[in-house]
Amino acid sequence: MKLIVISPEAVDAREHAVLARLFATGLDDYHLRKPAWDRNACAAYLRALPPEFRARVILHSHGDLAVEFAVRGLHERDEPKSENRPPHHDFRSRAVHDLPTLRASLDHYERLLVSPVFRSFSKPGRVPDARLEPAELKAALALPRRAEVIALGGIDASRLPACRDFGFDGVAVLGAIWQAADPVRAFNELQHALHSHAA
Repeated sequence: MKLIVISPEAVDAREHAVLARLFATGLDDYHLRKPAWDRNACAAYLRALPPEFRARVILHSHGDLAVEFAVRGLHERDEPKSENRPPHHDFRSRAVHDLPTLRASLDHYERLLVSPVFRSFSKPGRVPDARLEPAELKAALALPRRAEVIALGGIDASRLPACRDFGFDGVAVLGAIWQAADPVRAFNELQHALHSHAA
């Protein structure tokens, strides 16, 4: 299973230093989600990353920066044809919160983030939608598909066996990393747990 990290929404003074260590430790995909940032702030953030790391970034906004900074891909908003999204980019992801949307999206994206699968750590009060009924979710994840489907929301090491049992291709974490006293250690522990559960 794949382990993906999502950026904290707010400015975190540790973020670039931690991110460099995460990439060095084996992080392949980083979803840059800063909804309050304007284009200049997003560009400055990307400019501060070494070019070899930019190719591991998925942008959640200001998609027009994708070509300039050679990022891996774009995360599309729930509504179709979000602004500033070049239609030609090869890697596209999207969030889904219910089974009808999941089923309809399986062959149209490279990645789908299903959330929240469990009660969220980073968004208190955010709980799984009743429309993500476990047996139906497992059946949907067994369908042939183009997209890798990633579990998001309330993910920690104790939830990995359930995510694997559902049929997810990986997990995405935000609070489990950025709310930890040592984000790199938290990442390494999750990576270790993923590999342990794979055995």
